Amino acid sequence: MFNKFIQRPVLAIVLSLVIIFMGVLAVKTLPVSQFPSIAPPMVVVNIAYPGASADVLVNSVLIPLEKSINGAPGMKYMTSDATSAGEATIQVVFDLDVDPNQAVVNVKNRVEQVTSRLPELVQREGLVISYTSPNMLMYVNLYSKDPKADEKFLYNFASVNIIPEVSRLKGVGSAKILGSRQYAMRVWLKPDRMRAYNVSTDEVMKALAEQSVIGSPGRIGQSSGKRSQSLEYVLTYEGRYSKPEQYENIIVRANAEGEILHLKDVADIELGSEFYDIYSNMDGHPSAAITLKQTYGSNASDVIKEVKEKLEELKISSFPAGMDYQISYDVSSFLDASIEKVIHTLAEAFILVAIVVFIFLGDWRSTLIPTLAVPVSLIGAFIFMQMFGLTINLITLFALVLAIGIVVDNAIVVVEAVHTKMAEEHLSPYKAVKKVLQEISGAIIAITLLMTAVFIPVSFMTGPVGIFYRQFSITMATSIVISGVVALTLTPVLCAMILKNTHGQPRKKHL
Repeated sequence: MFNKFIQRPVLAIVLSLVIIFMGVLAVKTLPVSQFPSIAPPMVVVNIAYPGASADVLVNSVLIPLEKSINGAPGMKYMTSDATSAGEATIQVVFDLDVDPNQAVVNVKNRVEQVTSRLPELVQREGLVISYTSPNMLMYVNLYSKDPKADEKFLYNFASVNIIPEVSRLKGVGSAKILGSRQYAMRVWLKPDRMRAYNVSTDEVMKALAEQSVIGSPGRIGQSSGKRSQSLEYVLTYEGRYSKPEQYENIIVRANAEGEILHLKDVADIELGSEFYDIYSNMDGHPSAAITLKQTYGSNASDVIKEVKEKLEELKISSFPAGMDYQISYDVSSFLDASIEKVIHTLAEAFILVAIVVFIFLGDWRSTLIPTLAVPVSLIGAFIFMQMFGLTINLITLFALVLAIGIVVDNAIVVVEAVHTKMAEEHLSPYKAVKKVLQEISGAIIAITLLMTAVFIPVSFMTGPVGIFYRQFSITMATSIVISGVVALTLTPVLCAMILKNTHGQPRKKHL
């Protein structure tokens, strides 16, 4: 069967070129990471209960939610914590093979079953359920040298102008600001004044809910169908208050004598931050710390490049005077340095193999054949890496380094067999190749299967360690299989085209 490739050398060459072409396309599209992703999917439930202590959060919120979430499909375990600042989180960890999007749906369905039994304030604040990617991509500090730009301004500027733009980039899983410094109307109650006026916190909350509302008064003069109307008026309402002065004039209590107690009499009102739990500074200037995480399977280098381009674009178009940003952490620097070292090792190993082959085969023609055959096997391995969902990382590249010494064996076996046949039977390279293929094709297939059988069982290992072994074994096995195909197709054609029968002829001496 393989003699057909000798009779049609163009077919063998085109087949190898197709393998190289598809391998190069796979290299361009495969995600690049420093190591394979071994962290299990994690779904986080964020809970806000302003004013509640940690004990109240545990008893009224965490326990009902944990009982409901427990036993979700694919769940391994969960952890929870509550703080005295009225915040709590539940982290639900799933098995490695669980789809993160499905995990979010499963947790959300469990949470909705008990939402009605949670405190009203918790329901109003909302339960935020999100998938957390473990792969940290970048850490960006947005800062300003303008003394008027405080931390609140930077947080809100980033939330309005940067986060939405960066979140839309392909490969960005999440873009968040550390802490919650968004603008919020802060009402700081004065206990002594409240005691003097005999005002409770519930009265203040009720007054806020009744007077700072979003209303829709409707329309007047609308045609009813019975008679025409010449004018129609849409009634408008001031809506929810947005200025401190409006909140100051909220009426907390009033009596028949015309005495009115305003909110400003028992509290200080200011436009502040939602929370004050995290402070961020950059070289002595206030800053907003933005963390970026990538989606699973994305190319970290490409994503970081797009983020940097977008930040530069926003800096030119949106940043006010004195504002700038600095990338404090960038995973691509470690990634590029690690992969560059491995690629250098790959090139050095390839050169060393070529030198060793030249030393033992004795002439450059015989050395050229394995040198041309080995890259086909290595590049072709990327096709199967994409088929099996692998990434270009240190593990797969290290497997290619080791594969060089293995895949070159099949080409050397063919070249040596052709030399032996030409020396013993004084045949031309073409006839020697035809005879060699009939004799050693079975041996090459057996060698390929045997070497592949060494690595394939390792790919069935489970768990986080199994992911490393799986990526290594699949890369090795596929490159060996392709080397066997190349040894039976391209290598014989190259032998017939490049080799010359110089056996028995005196060597030329150069003076």
